[in-house]
Amino acid sequence: MFKNLFGNFSREIGIDLGTANTLVYLKGKGIVINEPSVVAINTKNDSLLAVGHQAQGMLGKTPPHIAALYPLSAGVISDFEVTEKMLKYFIDKISSDSSFSFLVKPRVVIGIPLEVTEVERKAVEDAAFSAGASSVYLVDEPVAAAIGARMPIKEAVANMVVDIGGGTTDIAVISLGGVVSYKSIKFAGQEMTRQIINYIRDDFNLLLGEGVAEQVKIKIGSAIELDNILEMRVRGRDLVTGLPKEIVVNDSQIRQALSKNIRQIIEGIKMTIEETPPELVSEIYQRGILLTGGGAKLKGLDKLISQETNVPVMVADDPLSSVVIGTGIILDDFDNYREVLWTS
Repeated sequence: MFKNLFGNFSREIGIDLGTANTLVYLKGKGIVINEPSVVAINTKNDSLLAVGHQAQGMLGKTPPHIAALYPLSAGVISDFEVTEKMLKYFIDKISSDSSFSFLVKPRVVIGIPLEVTEVERKAVEDAAFSAGASSVYLVDEPVAAAIGARMPIKEAVANMVVDIGGGTTDIAVISLGGVVSYKSIKFAGQEMTRQIINYIRDDFNLLLGEGVAEQVKIKIGSAIELDNILEMRVRGRDLVTGLPKEIVVNDSQIRQALSKNIRQIIEGIKMTIEETPPELVSEIYQRGILLTGGGAKLKGLDKLISQETNVPVMVADDPLSSVVIGTGIILDDFDNYREVLWTS
C-alpha cells in the first residue's frame, strides 16, 4: 500500500558519518544530503542553531555563547549529544524534503572506520537509535567503499582499498566478503589541513584560518612535482604585528608541508601488503589499489603511491561518495550483503 502511495521512496537510509562530511543515501532516491559534519549550538540553552554548511560558515566566527564544532574526531563520536542532534536533523530533513514523512522509523546502515572499539561502535548505534532509527547496521568504511566502487568483494580475489577520509585513513585488503589485512591511521584530510596551517605559521609567521588552509590544500596541494607551478594568495593574521597580512604560496611549499603525512600513508600501504597472504599479494599487483575518500583527490597522489609500491593505483570515479553509495547498494541487496554488517 505504502509503496503505491509513495512510489520508489523507502524507509531505508545509508549514512557515511564522516569526521569532515556526512552523506546520506535514501533508498530509491540516491544521495540526498552531502554536508559538513559541523553543528552550531547555543550553549546558554543547549539549543541547535545550525547544521552542515550553515554551521561550517560559523567556524572561527562565533561569540562565546555559540559553539560551532565537529562532533566526530578521527572518525568516531567525540560528542554524543551533538552527534545525536546532527543525525536527527538530517533524518528529519529527509522527511521534510520528501513528499512524505516517515510513517515508521527507518532502517539505517552506517559506515564506520576500521579499528573502532566496541564502545565507539555502540556510541554510533545509540546516536542513530536516539535520532529515530528502527534498526541500525554498521559496515567498515573500506568495505562500503569497495562495494560502492563495484569491486567483487565476495569473490576469492584481492580487493585493496585506501580510504583517505577527514579523520582517518583506512587501508584494507578484502576477499570473500571480509577484511584480510588492514591498517588504520588516525590522520587524514583534516590533519593535512592542520599541517598547512603549521607550515605557514612557522615559515611565514602568518596564522591562517582552517577554511583558508583547506582551500590551499584543494587548489594547489599535490603529492608530486607538477608540470606547471601553482600559486595562491592567502590572507591571515601576522603573528609579529597582529595585523592582517597577505602572502603568496606555491605548490612546492604546500607539498613540503604535506610530505610527512603522505609518507605515513605510503608506509601504511606497504605494511598492509607485507601482512597480506602471498596469494592475494600477487593479485594486488595485477588488480591494483583503489583510492577513495576526499584525500584521494590530492593531485598526483595516485601516481606517487604507484611509484613507491610498483602497483597500479586507480582513483574511484566519485571518491567522496564511494562509502555512502556502498551503503545504498547494501540496502538494495540487503540479504546478499548481510554478512559484511555489524549489529548488536
